[in-house]
Amino acid sequence: MKVTIYTDGAARGNPEGPGGYGCLLHYIDSTGKLHIREFSAGYKKTTNNRMEMLAVIVGLEALTRPCQVTVVSDSKYVTDAFNQHWLENWQKNQWKTSTKKPVKNKQLWLRMLKAMESHQVQFQWIKGHAGHPENERCDELATSAADGENLLEDNLGD
Repeated sequence: MKVTIYTDGAARGNPEGPGGYGCLLHYIDSTGKLHIREFSAGYKKTTNNRMEMLAVIVGLEALTRPCQVTVVSDSKYVTDAFNQHWLENWQKNQWKTSTKKPVKNKQLWLRMLKAMESHQVQFQWIKGHAGHPENERCDELATSAADGENLLEDNLGD
């Protein structure tokens, strides 16, 4: 089955501020019917990169069988980690960057790799939202979650 995961993360540009993620899954079932699932949540004291990652992770974790997945994101951090082989290099360097600093968000990267295990996943970067209404919807979900009253603690790892 082919699945497209659209994502966005929102934060207030401040690790002490709230953030949220929005995720949309699009897939067509065996009868040809389009299905759309939405996910979002808001977090206290988090960062945009963590929310961008979590948006992808939540979409992948929702899949119950192996799929061909395209992740469409405006996050260079997430897409470059795979498309520019950053993640591969970080693993080879024992989770250190090219400047020998520890990789941020290691636990989330490990969670994403686990969520990807049984799928064929490709990452597609789009500048801004580039007219993608699906990514605009994810932005709405993320912003609404960050501005909501039911914010979760960011206990997502490092």
